[in-house]
Amino acid sequence: MPPSVAAFFHAGSHTWSYVVADDASGVAAIIDPVLDFDHRSGCISTVSAQQLLDHIRDRRLDLRWILETHAHADHLSAGDWLKSQAPEARLAIGTGIRSVQKTFRSIYNLGESFPIDGSQFDHLFADGERFSIGGLSAAVIGVPGHTNDSVAYLIGDALFVGDSIFMPDGGTARCDFPGGDARTLYRSIRRLFALPDDMRVFVCHDYAPGGRAYACETTIAAQRAENIHVRDGIDEDAFVALREARDATLAMPTLILPSIQVNIRGGRLPDAEDNGVRYLKLPLNSF
Repeated sequence: MPPSVAAFFHAGSHTWSYVVADDASGVAAIIDPVLDFDHRSGCISTVSAQQLLDHIRDRRLDLRWILETHAHADHLSAGDWLKSQAPEARLAIGTGIRSVQKTFRSIYNLGESFPIDGSQFDHLFADGERFSIGGLSAAVIGVPGHTNDSVAYLIGDALFVGDSIFMPDGGTARCDFPGGDARTLYRSIRRLFALPDDMRVFVCHDYAPGGRAYACETTIAAQRAENIHVRDGIDEDAFVALREARDATLAMPTLILPSIQVNIRGGRLPDAEDNGVRYLKLPLNSF
């Protein structure tokens, strides 16, 4: 039986989060949950994450996994908050998070007291590792290129690709963040394109190009035939030239500086200072 997939759109960051469930056992996973953050006021809320929990509780599902495809640069993760609400769930990400933590520990001057071993997460997935969600078989596919830690999750007939590829008319993710590399991303995507044509593909972001309705689901066949950056017939060198030229025109994401320092902690906010207030750092002239 294929997994049931419920999609939730966070308009502020154009992010799709998912609840993936094995209907036979009632076991579920959440993929890429968003913590609401208003960067103008510094206010944080859990409205979007609560919607995921409400869906799980309304369907009487058993949340066992909170899965991150990478340490996102455009939203704060709700992973830590969800764990506080469902302590039995395991928060997981790819092993590449260690490299990302090492890079950004220096950028944020977090010091030796900040571990760069991924211990902020309950589990680090290796490329090719298998796990289960109830009776569903799941596998991890490393897809570095956008970031060092990017992974895709293959769960039954559903593939959750993170930021590696968007809907076909949206192309692919940028590769100009620390640790990013367009040539590596091309090779990662070709691994995904080797999967069956009818594989369901769920993207992490959609920007509705041309004013179409927002969408989250496509197929491997559609990606191979129609992806504007990396469809069949576009070779590696052509993709690298296109991707690097496009990246050179892009502004940094609005929330990159607030979000990464939270997301390398698994979504945990910085500790409160002696006045009871938590603070985020904004390193100047670092990008």
